[in-house]
Amino acid sequence: MDATTSYATGKRKNAIARMWLTPGTGQVTINSRAVDEYFQRASHKLMMQPPLEITGLLGKYDIHATVRGGGQTGQILALRHAVAKAIVGLNSTYRETLKKEGFLTRDPRKKERRKYGQKGARAKFQFSKR
Repeated sequence: MDATTSYATGKRKNAIARMWLTPGTGQVTINSRAVDEYFQRASHKLMMQPPLEITGLLGKYDIHATVRGGGQTGQILALRHAVAKAIVGLNSTYRETLKKEGFLTRDPRKKERRKYGQKGARAKFQFSKR
């Protein structure tokens, strides 16, 4: 790969996105499918664009991504994290802008495990005093 191509990985909950950013016309391919075909909701399609809009690179680079695990929202947010990291990989002057907006920070929240003797992570079984 040449110096104009950037690779990055992004994570959110159990979703992991691996993506390549290459110069092009703004075409987005996720798991060998178009973004409109992969993500049905319009809001999900828009969640990935803010890092590109802030840096002024929207429509100038093609995105080829492989996304696994988690749900649709986790996957698109993992992809947004990867896009921001790939932009910094291309040009480190964008780092401060993207960091300020919070796109480079990995969201550490995960689903809490269920505990034994309880109904869920926090919920207890119903207690009857009498």
